[in-house]
Amino acid sequence: MHSRSKIFLILLIVLIASFFRFYDFKNLPPGLYSDEAMNGNNAVQALQAAPPAGGFKVFYEENNGREGLFINIQALFLKIFGANEPWVLRLPSAIFGILTVLGIYFLTRELFEDKRIALLATFLIATSFWHINFSRVGFRAIMAPFFLTWGLYFLLLSFRRQTKWLPALAGIIYSLGMYSYIAYRATPLLVILILVFCGKIFGWRKSLRIGSIFVVAAVLISLPLGIYFWSHPQDFFGRTSEISIFNSLTPLKDLGLNILKTAGMFNFAGDWNPRHNLPGEPLLYWPVGILFALGLLYGLLNKKMPGRFAFWILFSWLIVATLPVVVSNEGLPHALRSFLMAPPVFIIAALGGASLYEFLKTETNSRLLKAISFLFLILLILNAYQTYFLDWAKRADVAEAFNAKYVQIAEEINALPPATAKYLVVDTGGHDIRKIGSPAQTVMFLTDTYLPEKQKEKNLRFILPQEITNIPSGSFVVTL
Repeated sequence: MHSRSKIFLILLIVLIASFFRFYDFKNLPPGLYSDEAMNGNNAVQALQAAPPAGGFKVFYEENNGREGLFINIQALFLKIFGANEPWVLRLPSAIFGILTVLGIYFLTRELFEDKRIALLATFLIATSFWHINFSRVGFRAIMAPFFLTWGLYFLLLSFRRQTKWLPALAGIIYSLGMYSYIAYRATPLLVILILVFCGKIFGWRKSLRIGSIFVVAAVLISLPLGIYFWSHPQDFFGRTSEISIFNSLTPLKDLGLNILKTAGMFNFAGDWNPRHNLPGEPLLYWPVGILFALGLLYGLLNKKMPGRFAFWILFSWLIVATLPVVVSNEGLPHALRSFLMAPPVFIIAALGGASLYEFLKTETNSRLLKAISFLFLILLILNAYQTYFLDWAKRADVAEAFNAKYVQIAEEINALPPATAKYLVVDTGGHDIRKIGSPAQTVMFLTDTYLPEKQKEKNLRFILPQEITNIPSGSFVVTL
């Protein structure tokens, strides 16, 4: 493949990825989920309030605790666009999603030295509902595959190119992922395994030298978060301890069931949460699911396959990314908690596709095979559009899951004159944040009333049901 053709195809795939992540971006997903809104409110607080109440943080304690990088980036976008709207909070996700798609190409190319596998892996993740969906939602988990993909790419590149700064760059990018999502904390095990693999191939001295530079850079970047957790050990595990299988009466049984559910989510039964998935549908479109299974079998059974070293890196990645998922007992199969598995899943699927293509080349007419392959790629594009924009986006439970009705309430409140006394009675349950249920965060963000001074300025009060008797007559009252 000529260099110009390769660049054209990469750009084309990135354009396809961008279309799926930006088309009708202001309207989809419908509404604004309370976790997204909580991020937005913390971002507003970081911009408007002075420390210790405000200011940029490495960790935000509310809502079960969240690493701060994504919220701080959202704050910058709110500052730039000056609008408390859902799409502003989701814009960083779309950008991280597109850059992850591009990173998949470079990582796969470095692993296999095969442009076809790299291009197919990039195309598969670009058209995946699983990745498209989380690229359009304001959750911090979207950053985890981005940082791990690019961090591992530069780490592996360090073994091929004699450039001293590459291991440091790899360590910096990788360690920023520690500020992304709790599941990322399992990834040092993957790095250790990769350095061991590389030691066997490139020599232990080289692996030790590159690994040392990588680790030093990673530790320095992770130090602020590490210091925070040292001072606040209760925040390190967050809800993990609450939902762990080790709190169960039958932990081994639960672990076995969780492994089966997680393994089956790709081809049989996926996440039932409409925020995460088309409820119950496998996370992979069925032809991609077959390619993923073929890729796994090909890598596990073919001891003479080219790129066996690369396959074991990907397989190790799958196992390590599975660990935080299967030790929890909440909502399995869980597309969001499993999201760090996405890069190796699509690269292995591409490996399966390439191996199938090579086999069929000897059994099928070349032109016919190329035509079928082209139609397959078109089918993936059409399926991605159908699944996200038609089947998923129009579901009533999706709008409900993203608090669409609360967005309408916020719009109604914003349309009222400031002089009108407004009372929002919060009777929703959810995690208590400042004694108010977390679903109220959606209205708070969209009305810009998270901070007490803003509530006073806009004449809006959030109260509990038992406080209804204190509402003055003539006030605008709405209940969540």
